[in-house]
Amino acid sequence: MPLRKPVHGIFFDLGWTLLYPVSGNWMFSNFARAYFRQEILDSLPQERVTAAMKQAMDHLDQNHQLDTIDQEYQQFLTYYTMVAEALPELGLSQAQLRKVAEDHVYNLENVRLYPASLPTLQALAGRYRLGIISDTWPSILSQLEHLGLSSFFQCATYSYTLGTYKPDPRMYRDALEKMGLPPEETIFVDDSTGNLRGAAALGIQPVLIQAKPSSSKPDPGMTALSDLEELPELLG
Repeated sequence: MPLRKPVHGIFFDLGWTLLYPVSGNWMFSNFARAYFRQEILDSLPQERVTAAMKQAMDHLDQNHQLDTIDQEYQQFLTYYTMVAEALPELGLSQAQLRKVAEDHVYNLENVRLYPASLPTLQALAGRYRLGIISDTWPSILSQLEHLGLSSFFQCATYSYTLGTYKPDPRMYRDALEKMGLPPEETIFVDDSTGNLRGAAALGIQPVLIQAKPSSSKPDPGMTALSDLEELPELLG
């Protein structure tokens, strides 16, 4: 579906849009998987594993408003500890859990750019105002700097600063206020149809990116891209 013109601002999600986890899982890096061994997890009743993961994730979700990367480290240390205590068959010590949390928060090599991310941002920079709307953590600031992306964006809305996640309207209102444009002159590129519906409810034009394995299908009439490199042509 063609975008309504003019478009003066573009919001980007980060995970599964510009970036992806090397391990294929945002919560468990390859380093973490050496401790949270899949063969042990597979040997346990899956309802126990699912319940352990959910309880730990609920803790993160309920305590998401953060200021510093050190607070993020403490949150993830609690997350991994909760999983390990609920699944003692993993046999993990507190020292091992600290190593896993440190790797998750401080190891900048756990995340990579999609091949099209940097060329696309370079093509759009200067022609549009660029912003971020992302469910993420304080370490993202170091990550963006490490990947060479920080300078492309004029504004950013991060879930950890608001203590809520997309599609909460507060995320989009904060982004629009920072962008300084009417919503109908902006688009939002995200991998989640639910997040895009939330943006569309406030007048932002939704664009689904389907780079993620097992991507969701677009809603009827929703613009979709198979690769980010298609975005400059879509904008014209």
